[in-house]
Amino acid sequence: MSSKNYYILGLMSGSSLDGLDLAYCRMQWGPNGLENWELLAAQSLPYSNSWEERLRALPQQSALIYAKTDQYFGFYMAELVQQFLAQNNIRRLDFIASHGHTVFHEPHKRFGAQIGRGSALAALTGRPVISDFRSQDLSLSGEGAPLAPLVDAYLFPGYNYYLNLGGIANLSAKAGQNWRAFDFAPANQLLNFLAQEKGASYDEDGQWAAQGEVQEELLAALLSDPFYQQPYPKSLSNAWVQGPQLRTLAEFEASTEDKLATVCELIGISLRQSILDLKKEEGFGQAGKLLVSGGGAFNHYLLGQLQAYVEDLGIEIFLPNNNIIEFKEALLMALLGLLRWEKQTNAWPQVTGAKKASINGGIHWPPPKS
Repeated sequence: MSSKNYYILGLMSGSSLDGLDLAYCRMQWGPNGLENWELLAAQSLPYSNSWEERLRALPQQSALIYAKTDQYFGFYMAELVQQFLAQNNIRRLDFIASHGHTVFHEPHKRFGAQIGRGSALAALTGRPVISDFRSQDLSLSGEGAPLAPLVDAYLFPGYNYYLNLGGIANLSAKAGQNWRAFDFAPANQLLNFLAQEKGASYDEDGQWAAQGEVQEELLAALLSDPFYQQPYPKSLSNAWVQGPQLRTLAEFEASTEDKLATVCELIGISLRQSILDLKKEEGFGQAGKLLVSGGGAFNHYLLGQLQAYVEDLGIEIFLPNNNIIEFKEALLMALLGLLRWEKQTNAWPQVTGAKKASINGGIHWPPPKS
């Protein structure tokens, strides 16, 4: 079998609702798997105010509205894809790998749902679309998450830990050929919610958090949720973050700066505890290098807090270039799509807790060319 270059567009809609991340890349697949890759173009296209509001409200809507939104969000994603392709003069594209936007994530019920119908996206872009990257793992009693260890293993070898600071913070850890990964705390969803009180979409460089003081009573209230004591594998839903955690934060009387500082402290404490929990398992939790990605990696105050919490554990934090920080999850989607296309495992049971490995993703073919 000879090697083949695939030109793939990965799409990711994160829990922070800040827009659609698009990563256009080339991945070369050969007899021994992935041989090399490069990120050719990447962009984050913000959602319109009306779409942001629709996505935020969707978990409380009727089944009819959910079904309509699934279809119409597929149409909207197609518009954004066409805009991206035109702006970057992209002509060669083998397929699109789309995560969609998560509305429900209930792994204890073996259920989760993302919207942005793949068939609608394929119909309007004229390209094959691979979507639905979690449901088979969920059907096998897995968490359906995190999926990030695959992109860490294939594209970014050489680190002991990988931390993604998106709407939710998750950690991947490697020991030999073994991996563990799990969500451990809310992140940008809470930080951005607080920044909106100051009239901004996010706390740039963590400047407001740096002015605040940690509120121990608030910190204790947030950490009292049973999730923080649960063993891994575990994952978080947007509903949990936007429900109990957000309510606790909103109802506590303190300045926005103090609340921001407290959430950063929450993330730091939870990261440290996660590594200490890993130490209980042979080979894990050792000193080493930690690669950080996600929007939170641009928050210098938060990074300083995290380094302070793991420094005595012998862990040093590293940052990749800005494109990787921002578009790693969209790259993950491209990789998951490639693995599905090549009929390779793209969900690891050692990470998700599923009964067995699985090949996730449905392929939607575009209309035939006349």
